[in-house]
Amino acid sequence: MILIDTHTHIYDHQFSLDRNETVQRALEAGVKMMLLPNVDASTIAPMLELHEKFRDCTRVMMGLQPEEVKEDYKAVLSQMEKELGDVSPVSRVHYVGVGEVGLDFYWDSTFEKQQLDAFEIQLDWAKQLGLPLSIHCRNAFEKMVKIIEKKQDGGLRGVMHCFTGTEEEAKVYLSLGFHLGLGGVTTYKNCSVKDFLPMLPLDRIVLETDAPYLAPVPCRGKRNEPAFLVHTAQRIADILQIPVEELADATTKNVQLLFGL
Repeated sequence: MILIDTHTHIYDHQFSLDRNETVQRALEAGVKMMLLPNVDASTIAPMLELHEKFRDCTRVMMGLQPEEVKEDYKAVLSQMEKELGDVSPVSRVHYVGVGEVGLDFYWDSTFEKQQLDAFEIQLDWAKQLGLPLSIHCRNAFEKMVKIIEKKQDGGLRGVMHCFTGTEEEAKVYLSLGFHLGLGGVTTYKNCSVKDFLPMLPLDRIVLETDAPYLAPVPCRGKRNEPAFLVHTAQRIADILQIPVEELADATTKNVQLLFGL
């Protein structure tokens, strides 16, 4: 069984003491590829350092996470755009996506205007470069959909990261051409996605951990890591009443097609 974790931050400081072992545990669990979305300017170097060390089983994305959009967002985006567009012969980095991007007004909407602008700018990067997106949305569904609808000309695709919305929201994202990223939250008792999961097209689902956050049952409360993806996969397979191997095959193919792996 081969699984792909489409969203993991194992370059985070929480893995500083056992990063190599974390990767090894993932590989032993069947998670053979891990996609690393960027967060802000400070995470670029550690993300690339990890990728350089584990080139066979990691891929990287470039983007500015919405919660990190501040007054200096244009300067940060300029730096990221240069990094993303470096396709010189000496560059050893091949970015497979634009992410983590999006909108988040859960805790604070101080920089709402800046978040909206940064999101549009990064959607344009994805269209110009022909890359998929990893999109974060929290307390911003209507504003996000309005922007995506405006920008969607057939050139936008990607994953709605950590999808925990309603069935109607799922239908909207699917109609806009996006995949749904399902992670540890799907295993929680209060997650409503389980109720309509059988109605979702299997070819539009991908799996993720969002490590070190949102560990699945039975690891809830612990630091999340890619090896735990097997628990999420098993739970989703149980809900769909299919063998977990079938789910793994389907979601792996989905990721390979979407991200060109």
